[in-house]
Amino acid sequence: MMNELCIPIPFFKENQIAEVAVTINGKKREYHFRVESFPWDTSSELPEDIDKYGETTMKVRQLKNAIENYNNGWEIVQIYTPSPGSSHIQVLFRQKK
Repeated sequence: MMNELCIPIPFFKENQIAEVAVTINGKKREYHFRVESFPWDTSSELPEDIDKYGETTMKVRQLKNAIENYNNGWEIVQIYTPSPGSSHIQVLFRQKK
């Protein structure tokens, strides 16, 4: 049984809400999605002798804290892989019903 369906939405930018209506077996359902950007740059907090593993660990902790403090009316659908050198990471949320 398939529980999720991936629908590409062109030109969907951060901090926007997409409303998607789907009809399944004659029943209309509506979903709301939001992409948020969170800081992914910890360079100001890094000790000089930190390695890449330590830097990544700090970034993940920073993202984890941001998500834990996010509006609990939204659930995580996907965390996108940031480009090398990115200062932000994007997360896709779906509004809970």
